[in-house]
Amino acid sequence: VAVMVMVCFATFDWHSIAPKTLKRMPAGEITVMVITVVCVVATDNLAIGVVVGSVTAMVIFAKRVAHLANVTAVSDPDGSTVVYSVTGEMFFASSNDLAGQFNYATDPDKVVIDLTAAHIWDASSVAALDAIETKYAQRGKSVEIIGLNKPSAQIHQKLSGELTGSH
Repeated sequence: VAVMVMVCFATFDWHSIAPKTLKRMPAGEITVMVITVVCVVATDNLAIGVVVGSVTAMVIFAKRVAHLANVTAVSDPDGSTVVYSVTGEMFFASSNDLAGQFNYATDPDKVVIDLTAAHIWDASSVAALDAIETKYAQRGKSVEIIGLNKPSAQIHQKLSGELTGSH
């Protein structure tokens, strides 16, 4: 036990809990550190603390990057087409807000979604794109998706139209 205590004492980064350091750290990292320590102390089990800390870190990361997919719209000068450029990573967290960034009622009859600067990571992103296409189709408008990189095109082709439910 004494050897383990000395190993823990020697390997702990004492600088990380200094007030000066804590003031500069992001709140998410402090939260992960506190939750991990509390779980270890409460359960007397390091493995549980590490698992709970890792899950907390994943949730905080997903929340942080949820809004990294940005959408900008540019209309053609004649007003017959609008091009939405999507940039960023599209996955379960960011795709939730995607469908709300389009002007379904006021857009012209032809809509182009340019994903040249985006990447599709999972099925929820494909479902969000399907929901967008469905909302436009209900208004008699056509949607063309362009600019998919090869991995994104493969997942989109494989799953598009196969997923139930919409955003």
